[in-house]
Amino acid sequence: MTNNDIFKKLRVALQLRDDQIVEILELVDFRISKGELGNIFRKEDHPNYMECGDQLLRNFLNGLVIHLRGTKEEPKNPLEVIKSHKNQAPKATDDTKKPTEKKFSDKKPTSANTKKAPAKNFKKKTAKPAPIVEKVRFKNGKN
Repeated sequence: MTNNDIFKKLRVALQLRDDQIVEILELVDFRISKGELGNIFRKEDHPNYMECGDQLLRNFLNGLVIHLRGTKEEPKNPLEVIKSHKNQAPKATDDTKKPTEKKFSDKKPTSANTKKAPAKNFKKKTAKPAPIVEKVRFKNGKN
């Protein structure tokens, strides 16, 4: 298991965003940009992949201790800090509308209302592209 794997698993388990990780690293005076952080979380076969060094992981863990537990002067409850991460995490929104309930009228169904129209294909008709070479008609005296 590599340092990158450990870093990724901690990020997912604690539900941390990139900006929160940058803030945690700043607690121990370690500067890193979001772009560099994104390179660490990439797949190994990606061209911009960057290995997480021991120093980065060590500083992240030390900063995480301060972030979760606080300092001796200002101690924190780690469970409350983790709950605040859950509250701050962006929730996946469903833009799809829920099906609405059908409203039935007081009218009795008639034969015209109960017949179903045949299913139609509603494919968009696309215009055929113009041929690259036009058809040429040669007039060489033959019919």
